[in-house]
Amino acid sequence: MAQIICIANQKGGVGKTTTAINLGASLAVSDKKTLLIDCDPQANATTGIGINKNTIQKTLYHGLVQGDRVEDLIIETEIETLKIIPSRIELIGFEVEMMDDPERETVLKRLLETIKDRFDYIILDCPPSLSLLTINAMTASDSLLIPLQCEFYALEGLGQLLGTVKRIKQSLNPNLRIAGILLTMFDTRTNLSHQVAENAEKYFKKLLFKTTVPRNVRLSEAPSFGKPILLYDANSVGASSYFSLAKEIMSH
Repeated sequence: MAQIICIANQKGGVGKTTTAINLGASLAVSDKKTLLIDCDPQANATTGIGINKNTIQKTLYHGLVQGDRVEDLIIETEIETLKIIPSRIELIGFEVEMMDDPERETVLKRLLETIKDRFDYIILDCPPSLSLLTINAMTASDSLLIPLQCEFYALEGLGQLLGTVKRIKQSLNPNLRIAGILLTMFDTRTNLSHQVAENAEKYFKKLLFKTTVPRNVRLSEAPSFGKPILLYDANSVGASSYFSLAKEIMSH
């Protein structure tokens, strides 16, 4: 039965998609059957893993809104053990189209029921908002991974996110737990990165992953080539940090 991990933070540019792609790839090369689901209409996880949005027939939208079989949405990637359910701009209509559905928060959970036993891990990449898509992802998940960028205002908004988690636990998914907070874009040369890390340690010590993801040029280049960092530059510090994160996740 798959462990379903939702990667969410309503702040944009914190490394959600980078984490979703590279954690997924790292788990997959560790012989774990992994499914990456792009829950963001911007579809950066889709293009970042090398899928051309214009050539795909079906996306997550077709499963959530049009009731297509989940098996028909899954696409192969360059890594044999890593599959993806892609996204595209039409997913932006999900919220409006589901407005009158009394069970709109559990659509994704129900969609995934039939394939949970085919994977070891299912990774959900969320949009940068606490939208109905993010709520669906949290409702469908076993755990939540929160990327936290080592920049000014990093901790701002975290309280709001944790408040949302609390409400989802109360009403929609009592088993949701926080897998951990991942510090991203850590720059050893700046005082600010160290300060953010210290504050995170002070307030969220028990939740922090041991792994931190450094600011890394190769890591930021990889998506434009449609490759996870492991395939783009396996010797980079970015690749080793996501491999280390995958080990932490597998040992939990």
